[in-house]
Amino acid sequence: MSVFPASAENIYKLATVISIGKPVAFPTETVYGLGVDARNDEAVAKIFEIKCRPQFNPLIVHVRDLAQAETLGIFSPIAKSLALMHWPGALTLVVPRRSNNASHNEVSLLASAGLPSLALRVPAHPVAQELLTAAQCPLAAPSANKSGQLSPTQASHVAKDFPNLPILDGGACAKGLESTIIGCLQEEPVLLRRGSLDPSELEKTLGFKLNFLPEDDSQTAQLAPGRLVRHYAPQAGLRLNAVTVEQDEGLLAFGKDVPPCENLCLNLSSSGNLIEAAANLFTHLHELDTKTPRIAVMPIPNEGLGAAINDRLERAAASK
Repeated sequence: MSVFPASAENIYKLATVISIGKPVAFPTETVYGLGVDARNDEAVAKIFEIKCRPQFNPLIVHVRDLAQAETLGIFSPIAKSLALMHWPGALTLVVPRRSNNASHNEVSLLASAGLPSLALRVPAHPVAQELLTAAQCPLAAPSANKSGQLSPTQASHVAKDFPNLPILDGGACAKGLESTIIGCLQEEPVLLRRGSLDPSELEKTLGFKLNFLPEDDSQTAQLAPGRLVRHYAPQAGLRLNAVTVEQDEGLLAFGKDVPPCENLCLNLSSSGNLIEAAANLFTHLHELDTKTPRIAVMPIPNEGLGAAINDRLERAAASK
């Protein structure tokens, strides 16, 4: 049986599952989420694999409260006012990430699609809150359904798509519609996704009307779940499907048969494991970007997570 009543014992049991890098499903007041430790690169990569998510779009990171959120992201006065008024609740705020460091609290770059922003939410559902407390980590948690399918509002909906996944049954979701997403990356906040929190309630807090960012706006590159991220664009030029490495290039390798390289070489997965490769993608790109003017990228199989990896690399290469 994969569905567990949301007792204290079962919440602790599923928090232990999260601690070993595996996903669990849990209720929020909006929809059921598919949660993993947001700091664990490979666990986040598994989310994309099991959801069959076609691109590495940002994931919403769930936290216990504003205090925990502020250890991960930078809140402007406007972002903080929205959080104070509407958290816990069906509001997701996209804010700048805090500077990368070696802290064990740092959220995986894959969870934010390699971007310098984070989508953060404090859920109001008591089971979600208890799980966050028991897990003692932020949870990267998109909706617990196969990509493109209806969002789940009951544990039974999750079980149809993921019969072997451990699911905390917290009953039917009260709202049944995803969270509203507000971008707080510029001086003025923008509405990025309409959801179960009416924008008029947010406008009462702000004292002015929100602008809705069009889907084709150039700023879409740095924003939110539920919107297409155009590209992660390193400063270094990318050369894809490389079988040799030129003198001024670093190498983003994959697999065992790695060509000679005089500069920095980082292997996404020496064993050819696509989950490991996805987990390492943005971290390796960032490191190569700081140490080499050009990056050669070895061929990656265009299947499963490999298709998502190639999609991101092609967007990055095309942006130069």
